[in-house]
Amino acid sequence: MNYVITGSIGHISKPVVKKLVQAGHTVTVVTSNNDRIKDIESLGAKASVGSVEDAAFVKSAFNGAEVVYLMIPPTWAPNGQWIDYLKNVANNYVAAVKDNDIKNIVLLSSVGAHLGKGTGPVDGLAYAETKLKELKDVNIKALRPSYFFNNLLSNIPMIKHMSIMGSNFGGSDDKLIMVDTNDIADVVAEELLNLKFKGFSVRYIASDERTPKEVAEILSKAIGKPTPWIEFKDADALNGMLQSGLTKSVAEAYVEMGESLRSGKMQEDYWKNRPTLGKVKLEDFAKTFAVAFNS
Repeated sequence: MNYVITGSIGHISKPVVKKLVQAGHTVTVVTSNNDRIKDIESLGAKASVGSVEDAAFVKSAFNGAEVVYLMIPPTWAPNGQWIDYLKNVANNYVAAVKDNDIKNIVLLSSVGAHLGKGTGPVDGLAYAETKLKELKDVNIKALRPSYFFNNLLSNIPMIKHMSIMGSNFGGSDDKLIMVDTNDIADVVAEELLNLKFKGFSVRYIASDERTPKEVAEILSKAIGKPTPWIEFKDADALNGMLQSGLTKSVAEAYVEMGESLRSGKMQEDYWKNRPTLGKVKLEDFAKTFAVAFNS
């Protein structure tokens, strides 16, 4: 079959491409970086270079595809433009799927997309789900991974300078649902290869469920530095992100996402549809965290 994979060959897409090629399928990888062409071709795939913000390019890149994997690349767009970017890319994907009469889609969405709004950057993924559901006679699997382990790496500067970690959530004993990119890649490849989904359906992906206090304890042990988890006030979290260089609207969006996690709303549908946990645990990621901390 002919597959088109968006998202270049990052932590998730690269192992997916490998498995599809090994299974004998034709794979085209959409990338915005010409420097990625050789790496993509070395995997046995074809590179299609262009911007997913360009509707004409996306339509052309999807030409001939029988199955597409959709992910919206992250953005640090200027104030007021990040949500427009997310919606624009989603609209381009939907139009290209429709114009090329593609019947099978796997979308990388997120925990919290069930809410539709109020979850910061996840609002754009909720929008993508909604637009895809409007397509007729198309099979769509929306994958909703949880909080990425890699997001915890952003705590490293704070640990080094203030001996704390945290965010504007995590002050209770509620568990934070986390996921490793390898576990996401396994699920993406499984769905793409099996194509057992019909109509629109959702699948959650998670690797581990721990309280933020446990997260701090395990990461502290890995780096040999006692570091408690602190729940910040929204204003303090916002100021911290602004000082780190984020634009105001992007920082506000992440504060909003933290508020949704703190209230429990963002993870509520996950608990109703809890999946089998993946193979990577927090203790495994702690080794990666320690390497990054000490580098």
